[in-house]
Amino acid sequence: MTPTKILLPEDELPTRWYNVLHDLPTPPPPVLHPGTGQPIGPDDLAPLFPMDLILQEVSQEQYVDIPGEVLDVYKLWRPSPLYRAHRLEKALDTPARIYYKYEGVSPAGSHKPNTAVPQAYYNAKSGVRKLTTETGAGQWGTALAFACAQYGLECEVWQVRASYDQKPYRRTMMEIFGATVHPSPSDLTEAGRKILAGDPDSPGSLGIAISEAVEAAVQDPEVHYALGSVLNHVLMHQTVIGEEALIQLAMAGETPDLIVGCTGGGSNFGGLAFPFLREKWSGRMSPVVRAVEPAACPSLTQGTYAYDFGDTIGMTPLMKMHTLGHDFVPDPIHAGGLRYHGMSPLISHLYETGEIEAVAKPQSECFAAGIQFARTEGIVPAPEPTHALAAAIEEAQRCKESGEEKVILTALCGHGHLDLAAYDAYLSNTMTDRSWEDADIRSAVAEALTRLPALN
Repeated sequence: MTPTKILLPEDELPTRWYNVLHDLPTPPPPVLHPGTGQPIGPDDLAPLFPMDLILQEVSQEQYVDIPGEVLDVYKLWRPSPLYRAHRLEKALDTPARIYYKYEGVSPAGSHKPNTAVPQAYYNAKSGVRKLTTETGAGQWGTALAFACAQYGLECEVWQVRASYDQKPYRRTMMEIFGATVHPSPSDLTEAGRKILAGDPDSPGSLGIAISEAVEAAVQDPEVHYALGSVLNHVLMHQTVIGEEALIQLAMAGETPDLIVGCTGGGSNFGGLAFPFLREKWSGRMSPVVRAVEPAACPSLTQGTYAYDFGDTIGMTPLMKMHTLGHDFVPDPIHAGGLRYHGMSPLISHLYETGEIEAVAKPQSECFAAGIQFARTEGIVPAPEPTHALAAAIEEAQRCKESGEEKVILTALCGHGHLDLAAYDAYLSNTMTDRSWEDADIRSAVAEALTRLPALN
């Protein structure tokens, strides 16, 4: 019988990140300068990022070495365990074999430190004094606060107002690690004041919080900005998840038939899936790769593939991605980390070219899956990975009907210990489902898409 947990020793921690850009069957569209409409160069990004990260963003090398100073911090929790979900399988009475890579063992309780640590390292190396960032549910802000503490950097976080109010202990955790946290939109930036002038009760969005953090960063040469998802280098840092999972599944004698992950900006999904896509393209395996997003913010399944800003105000470069419109404000669902108007350009490109699939799930179905998982496997998942769990359970139930013994791999990207108010809403039947079927969401997206940037 397969062990319940498959562990790697520290000396098998991957020492390289995988860069999917090297192996893409077709290259993705370039990132454009919003003023000129031309592809951006390294100098255009220098006010926000250190040159090491800029070079990683545009690198075509297949692998990038992980610095020893980053590996030393990674060893606080990496390699993370791979679990076989024996008890969930039994409860579902399925012939499917379900595995989950558990990232909740990190100091922040999620996968986010995998990129926060190298981003803080490279910024500290370049002489930066402080990092600014945005956060939704708070996992990214917590991860960056932790990472900044490791390298002596200040950290300033704009947290989406809906999550700031729903998850007060996330703010406390960020402050424990040394960060300063503001609700977004705030009156501290021109971007925030502009939003509040139009809607004093705005629940905020990741796009708005990005605008505020970027604005704060560009005003001081000793301050840089750090992004928790979407960009190429961020997804590349996360591939340590998939590289470990490849080794661990091989130890179990398994090859995945389905890889499923939740997607907001794309970092968790890309981190798990990209190394397996490399193996698929090389002919060594042939898994279906499925992204799962919230029905209330369905950028992949319902968004338009177009050039758009990564933030609400329009301060970032233009990226070709699946977008609901940069000033669309998603409904304040409990999976705050998935409330983003756009999708990573790399994930969008893979979806557009048919390399991956995507489905959208309502949050009540996701929380039902999260509770079933907690009652069988003993881990309370964050609201974000419950989306992937719902899709994994759905596939396992199909296997029960068909008799197929599929191997399903998912990323349990974080625990939900600070998300109990969300579970309380589900258990008390006060949770509401919003989806693309709601006319007001479709109308708001249609209006936002009329303001996509015009390109000559």
